[in-house]
Amino acid sequence: MAHAQDRTDQWLEDLLRAKASPLLKMILNNPDSFHYQLIYTKIDRDKHNIPSFHHYYLHVDREQYFNPASTVKMPLAFLALEKLHKINVPGVDKFTTMLTDSGYNGQTTVLYDSSAENNMPSVAQYIRKIFLVSDNDAYNRLYEFIGQQAINERLWQMGYKDIRITRRFVRATEEENRHTNPERFVDNDGKVLYSQPAAYSDLQFDFSKKVLIGNAHYDRDENLVQAPMDFTTHNNAPLEDLQQIMQSVLFPEQASSRQRFKLTGDDYRFLYRYMSELPCESAYPKYDTTEFFDSYTKFFLFKAGKQKIPEYIRVFNKTGWSYGFLTDIAYIVDFKHNVEFMLTGNIYVNRDGVLNDDKYEYEELGYPFFKEVGNIIYDYELKRKRAHRPDLGKFKTEYR
Repeated sequence: MAHAQDRTDQWLEDLLRAKASPLLKMILNNPDSFHYQLIYTKIDRDKHNIPSFHHYYLHVDREQYFNPASTVKMPLAFLALEKLHKINVPGVDKFTTMLTDSGYNGQTTVLYDSSAENNMPSVAQYIRKIFLVSDNDAYNRLYEFIGQQAINERLWQMGYKDIRITRRFVRATEEENRHTNPERFVDNDGKVLYSQPAAYSDLQFDFSKKVLIGNAHYDRDENLVQAPMDFTTHNNAPLEDLQQIMQSVLFPEQASSRQRFKLTGDDYRFLYRYMSELPCESAYPKYDTTEFFDSYTKFFLFKAGKQKIPEYIRVFNKTGWSYGFLTDIAYIVDFKHNVEFMLTGNIYVNRDGVLNDDKYEYEELGYPFFKEVGNIIYDYELKRKRAHRPDLGKFKTEYR
């Protein structure tokens, strides 16, 4: 976890330090322990409401591995919608029932979904669950629909050469993750509209660079191993790439043609709703809000206190948490004060150096870090002068 290509803007570090609590200063003073990275994206509009972006970095290094955890669900949601358009079969869209069959060792079938209004699985329902509560099974099903090879080849084609998505979030071997399930899209009468055979990925990933983290870890059989955990073949997604993927969907007109997903206006409206909707606002799926509270997947500004989020603030984001790593890629909008900005960051909180023991300092250090950094940037945004007030109507939506 060396800092080979560390990118830091002194202005951002000075801003944070000037307002930092003792806890935040302690974290800022120990980048080698917490391996934090931050990207603050300042957004300014011209008189035609066209946005421009200025990125500020703090210890951002695409060579420094962090486990991206659930953040990889975000590009898969976009790729799944894109694939539906590529299929281009009448009657097949994000709301069409998608039945998952099995065709290889360890695969499971999905023939119904009790969380859906019609009790049937669909790409739309999986995307809802991914953004509302970061559902793992929903990610697995989109991984199987798109296929390991297509996922990586498309992201590499878009310029994200360092992204590597090799696995589902279920116990499986490297070979099992290369095999993905057969799928059927059916109409309301059960007639098959489109059938997709099982797929196999023969991609050659570059695993030459070893990635070892921690001092010890528990293996799959819960045995303590006195050696670092090996992440060499795990999913990988540099923070800058995750930020750019999010930005390209929020602001597709400003993205290069290479980095623009092939989505429709309806797709974007659908994504904006579920990237920002709160669990309490969802009818299908319906969630227990004592467990899935407002800030369950909203780290910046809110998570530490689990407080209610004001109605005039919306966070369009995707978080991830695993093995002591916390990550959030967020676009934050305050409709009351006409404020918008992007904030992307991650941190590693694992004091004892043991991985897979479920003993991480998320509550004590991780979530407070995100909340405080978010509030410092938000306070700066509230006070800074803008040449033109942004028209944020594009991001307003009905949630009920």
